[in-house]
Amino acid sequence: MSRTRRRTGRALAIPSDQSDSRIEADGREVRLTNLRKIFWPDQGLTKGDLLQFYADVAPVLLPHIRNRAMVMKRYPNGITGDFFFMKRAPAPRPAWIEVCRIHHGSGNVIEFPMIQDMASLLWVINLGCIDLNQWYATCDDVDRPDYVHFDLDPGDGAGFDRVLEAARIVHDALTQLRMSSYVKTTGSKGLHVYVPIVRGPRQKDVWTFAKALAVELAGQHPQLMTAEYRVARRPRGRVLVDYNQNAWGRTLASIYSVRPRPLATVSTPITWKEIDAGIRIEDFRVDNVHDRIAKRGDLWAPLLQKRGRVDLRGYF
Repeated sequence: MSRTRRRTGRALAIPSDQSDSRIEADGREVRLTNLRKIFWPDQGLTKGDLLQFYADVAPVLLPHIRNRAMVMKRYPNGITGDFFFMKRAPAPRPAWIEVCRIHHGSGNVIEFPMIQDMASLLWVINLGCIDLNQWYATCDDVDRPDYVHFDLDPGDGAGFDRVLEAARIVHDALTQLRMSSYVKTTGSKGLHVYVPIVRGPRQKDVWTFAKALAVELAGQHPQLMTAEYRVARRPRGRVLVDYNQNAWGRTLASIYSVRPRPLATVSTPITWKEIDAGIRIEDFRVDNVHDRIAKRGDLWAPLLQKRGRVDLRGYF
């Protein structure tokens, strides 16, 4: 097992010639394993490549996920192997891994891991987590989100062009409501539209607002959109405006999450002008997103600011 420290040219270099390593991050030693294991067979990308991507984007990723419970989806053998969900932070674990204690039904308390810094980010990814799925509210009050979102998910027979069209409609509706909205690719099939809100309304109230808007838009555009959550009753060729992911305990892939898809696509912030220009999911991948960030910065930085947030209580 080798020991690798910071190298010139990037914030933290993950060794590409070792299977296992101990690296220093944030003054902490992190043990990394199976670095040469292939995670994307068609691309030849390894677990080490995945760790390197996250190390590279950590400066813009960490502010979006810090202080939030993290649901782990583990792919120990890469995208072609089995995966499983894990909520509880595994034990034993380093003493510096912070947890968020969340009460579930019947008095059950789950200690979710939180990703607070580079060291904890690498520790979670080393467990085989390809994408990151964080709670909608910070740990100090897990029932009061700081954003509402809409997951635009194409159903059977609906191409990505229809997703782009649906996104424009959602954006226009939010603009009419005087709500600033931000969009990113899911990295899988669709788009995520987020609105930063003032913390205050409980998760159920946020869900209620999202449902009302989704149902209204689907009613206005029945040949394009649907708010029908039950798959069996969902009309073919429509884009689901999925409000239900705002329900308590649900999660979506975070900003800059790599997805377990064949091209190693990444959930990437984009602009509304890029929506109009006709971007594609596969335009944003592990091999090019870091360069995009270097040129354009974090397009979702406004979601971290206190100014410009919508007070949903004025819409109930």
